[in-house]
Amino acid sequence: MDKTRLQYDDGFMPGEIYDIEVSNVATEMSTVTDSSLVFDEDADIQTTPVPGRNGMSYVNFGTDNQLPFEIIKMIGVDEVMSQNKLFNVITCYGAGLKYMDVDTEKPTTHPDIKKWMRRNNLPTFQLEQATDMKYFFFCVSVIILSQDGRNINRLVHKEACYCRFEKARNGKINHVIYANYRSNTSLAPSDYEVIRLLDPRDPMGELMVLMGREPGRDGLTKVRTSERKFAVLVRFPTPGFQYYPIPYYTSIFRGDWYDIKRLIGKGKKAKLRNHASVKYQVEVHKDYWSNICTEERITDPLLKLERIKKEKENIKNFVSSIENSGKVWITGYYIDPNGREVKMVRINVIEAGKEGGDWSEDIQEASNITCYGDNIHPNLVGATPGKSQSNNSGSDKRELFTLKQALEIPFHDLMNIPHNIVIEYNGWSEKVYPDVPMVLLTTLDQNTDAKTTTSHISQNDDNN
Repeated sequence: MDKTRLQYDDGFMPGEIYDIEVSNVATEMSTVTDSSLVFDEDADIQTTPVPGRNGMSYVNFGTDNQLPFEIIKMIGVDEVMSQNKLFNVITCYGAGLKYMDVDTEKPTTHPDIKKWMRRNNLPTFQLEQATDMKYFFFCVSVIILSQDGRNINRLVHKEACYCRFEKARNGKINHVIYANYRSNTSLAPSDYEVIRLLDPRDPMGELMVLMGREPGRDGLTKVRTSERKFAVLVRFPTPGFQYYPIPYYTSIFRGDWYDIKRLIGKGKKAKLRNHASVKYQVEVHKDYWSNICTEERITDPLLKLERIKKEKENIKNFVSSIENSGKVWITGYYIDPNGREVKMVRINVIEAGKEGGDWSEDIQEASNITCYGDNIHPNLVGATPGKSQSNNSGSDKRELFTLKQALEIPFHDLMNIPHNIVIEYNGWSEKVYPDVPMVLLTTLDQNTDAKTTTSHISQNDDNN
């Protein structure tokens, strides 16, 4: 930061020098980089060999393999996007995953199934899946079978940002490679976990064939592997069918408004940090100081300076101290030979515009566009609060929240795939089915704040 020494000569006390910091706002704002440069999905596919695995390589997530971490970082530095993602995760979670009883259509009370659900901590698993689906539009779960292969004992989530896909062979991805790709240090072969990936189109069918429960293409029914750990990929379809989906919301980064919003924040911060408005201008006649010293019979030059300094502090405290509100300050004046009234001290109030109001409308517009890109109405997350905003009524907000919940049904259907595999493989198909009830806000006349409903079609409903 440059410092310029400016000399003010007000005609009364010449020679006083003040230090003023001069800020270059453009320099501060230049730290905002073009967010669109982060994405390189149009570049050539880059692969990296897996140490200790001859002939195996994985496809980089971004050219430098750091794209998921860049996405997390860009979302994290924007308070609107960060809260939007939290809102999307929570609405996707709904009322929580339930294993519903087929007959009663209520949460199961079967002791063995409830024990399995507790041991696998399904609420955490569901939130982990929802988080990856909202950030990356895909999630990976791992099913772990018993030693004899009769049951699925564990259902484990694998963070999408640490998952990489093996380069496809004959149009099929065979393995998921799980490792800490965020680390800048080279990884040892033991740091990589290679997990066999079930066919994303029919994971249950491939598992049944591998474990000898159904015949394969050769017509034989036999156990075809000693592996007991398999990965299940759930991905939301996106155009182009890349190895790693490009979420629709990333258009926020490719456009200009993400950078504009950050530039506005940088600009306001730089202005507030380096600009202090002056509220009062105090004009003091040159004779005022000498009159004070004369009245108090101060003749020593050093004592005069001390007394003048003290009087300046008195004036400053008078105009700025809240304790002096409503008090009176008496000063002298005289009439010059031309008949004009000459005041010894004059205080001028400088009327300034409201500080911090610059770009307010632009910030609101940027926040609205960010919410639109995240498929969230701004009034649901409070991105543009205030009486002047077009806040909807309670009924409108209930409808918006219901609409938002309904839009999560495709994600729920996809995220239920691992649970459907568990239920069918463990022989629970006639007992339970997975469901994610939606939370619906109600009106006061219903004597409840909220209720739940489901998109599941009852087997007992008439088909009419």
